[in-house]
Amino acid sequence: MRPLATTLILAFALTACSAQDSCIRTATRDIRALDALIEETGANIARGYAYEEREVTRWAWVRCYDGPYDPEYPRRLSRCWEPYTAVVRKPVAIDPAAESRKLAALQSRRAALADTAMAAVQECRRLYPE
Repeated sequence: MRPLATTLILAFALTACSAQDSCIRTATRDIRALDALIEETGANIARGYAYEEREVTRWAWVRCYDGPYDPEYPRRLSRCWEPYTAVVRKPVAIDPAAESRKLAALQSRRAALADTAMAAVQECRRLYPE
């Protein structure tokens, strides 16, 4: 017999990924993307600058073994100089007028898509009732 917590977690996982939820998530994908862009653009205008993210390669000492595996000679633990990738955020200047125009365009595009998305959500609720 399963513990109650495991049963509740499984039941929640099954209900959280219903066909209706999946359909609604698909129907509102563009709206959610526009909302994220609107939020980011608004924050850039309020801040007065934007962030640019770049991947850079850095190096670090890591633990490693010296040489290939040989059963006759045990390998020794050593230190190696290994590369790794890091994401760096750097502030960059913006043109506030251009950002304001971009924000207005994003908001008008969102308004245009809202009716279509709401109709698709209603269709999802009709096709997959809970």
